[in-house]
Amino acid sequence: MKIWEKQPKQAPKELLGLLYKMAKDAFISKYRRSKVEQAFMARPPNNAESQSPEEEMSYKELKSSYERALKEMPEIQREVFLMSRMEELKYKEIAERLELSVKAVEKRMKNALQYLREALATQ
Repeated sequence: MKIWEKQPKQAPKELLGLLYKMAKDAFISKYRRSKVEQAFMARPPNNAESQSPEEEMSYKELKSSYERALKEMPEIQREVFLMSRMEELKYKEIAERLELSVKAVEKRMKNALQYLREALATQ
């Protein structure tokens, strides 16, 4: 399918190397994703019974700090951040929805993440 999308101008015999490379890259990507998935599935479940009172209190403080920082974040940054993280949209989709360039979305996301880092570091 990817070879069809690229519409290469080479002769079919010259495409053989490209096909092997694309197959190898696809295999490696799938292997890496499966390793991450296996590591995630092997983690113990994060339930309240396994947390100590200190961990639970620390989590609640972090959560409230995060929510406060999100409320105080400038609207243009918060909108892009929430679309990316909550709605799981790609930057291109966000740009289309907000009628912005992808570069503008990237910059707003960078600023939003920087804002959160600074806000949570001072807590």
